[in-house]
Amino acid sequence: MKELFNISGKVFVVTGSTGVLAGGTAKYLQEQGAKVAYLGRNQAKVDAVLEEAGKISEYCLGVTTDVLDEDGLNAGYEKVMNEFGRIDALINGAGGNMPGATIGPDKEIFDLSIDDYSQVMDLNLKGTVLPTLAFAKAFKAQGAGSVINFSSMSSGQALTRVLGYSNAKAAIDNFTRWMATEMAIKYGDGVRVNAVAPGFFISNQNRALLLNEDGTYTERGQQVINKTPFRRFGEQEEIYGTIHYLLSDAASFVTGTVAAVDGGFSCYCGV
Repeated sequence: MKELFNISGKVFVVTGSTGVLAGGTAKYLQEQGAKVAYLGRNQAKVDAVLEEAGKISEYCLGVTTDVLDEDGLNAGYEKVMNEFGRIDALINGAGGNMPGATIGPDKEIFDLSIDDYSQVMDLNLKGTVLPTLAFAKAFKAQGAGSVINFSSMSSGQALTRVLGYSNAKAAIDNFTRWMATEMAIKYGDGVRVNAVAPGFFISNQNRALLLNEDGTYTERGQQVINKTPFRRFGEQEEIYGTIHYLLSDAASFVTGTVAAVDGGFSCYCGV
């Protein structure tokens, strides 16, 4: 019988790998025996994560480019192919938000900064589309490969404040389903495209929004906890298993899905 969950020796490219969730995922995959290309836009941060990755195994590579830089992404593709000879999966972990694309409690929708909104849409949506177009060329040639996008709890419901981010992540869900269909029809059932939708995990980006300095919940944090049946935030390690599954042969008939990893947030209305 095939070792359904064995990912040892596979080659994975992870964008946003200098961040918390994507970076932790990249290290986890390397610990499972995978060869990992860490992609980030800041050379110093890429060097730092690569130094840590080198302690896990020698099978790691740094790629420094912005996910909106087509030339840089194509150069990164060539670098990975020259080093490892193939690419088995792309994990689109890059993303983020900007203050002007959010509607704070003291603001209203008419205060929206269209410039910030456009940048958030570009980073999250185009920053997923462009790496996919660059690295999925390998899947066309190989007839096999996997893409995992990062969606969000804000993609399928009206999560207040984060307008730009929500709009972009809703588009990610659509892009995931669209590409799953396109790649399978054109290149066969060996090419799969899925997404994970993390619930609320504490990161450098949202810590001040969810937690007070003494570790208690902010008003926003308490609202999230009240709508989460598990009554806690997620630990970053709790997303690794779902990603591992989607990358493995155990998920060979799974494509076009958006898997929630959220402690029940998306299925509970709060009453």
